[in-house]
Amino acid sequence: MSQFFYVHPDNPQGRLMKQASAIIQQGGVIVYPTDSGYALGCHIGDKKALERICNIRNIDKDHNFTLVCRDLSELSEYTRVDNSAYRLLKSNTPGPYTFIFKGSKEVPKRLLNPKRKTIGIRVPDNAIVQALLAELQEPIMSTTLIMPGEERAEYDPEHIRDILEHQVDLIINGGHLGEHPTTVIDFSDDEVKVIRVGEGDPSPFE
Repeated sequence: MSQFFYVHPDNPQGRLMKQASAIIQQGGVIVYPTDSGYALGCHIGDKKALERICNIRNIDKDHNFTLVCRDLSELSEYTRVDNSAYRLLKSNTPGPYTFIFKGSKEVPKRLLNPKRKTIGIRVPDNAIVQALLAELQEPIMSTTLIMPGEERAEYDPEHIRDILEHQVDLIINGGHLGEHPTTVIDFSDDEVKVIRVGEGDPSPFE
């Protein structure tokens, strides 16, 4: 049975953020809010937790996983980024974007796309996940919470509780979230490419 935290969307309770961080560090799988819907997350180095997430979503190791970061300070540790790309990201984060980069040696191989050796990077504009990341002091390995057979991210925490309370360790209720898919920008090749247009304005990257 998972824990279920009611967290204030604008002023997240520090006590609950500490508990959520501890659950992640101890190998737990959590559901948490972002600026683009609810996501599944775990510790970046935890293989078993990642396998649990793959089972919940019915995805395989070819899936494009994302590191959710508090800001860009961790970027150079996990990705290969040049100055021009960094400036673009700095001007457009936090926000509803997913950026794809070649992963560095610090990223566990199981998180990289096996063919392209890439990893997604997110800096979400959401107070709850920002508070959680500040407590955790490292990125969260993450994937959007889209259940098998569905096309959209889950947005209702009470419904998520009904379907996942026996499969995850914690559900953070940050309120009902509308559907706000991220805009996906690929920096992994010489040419910057807009892969998907979502909530984020793609024009700075075109």
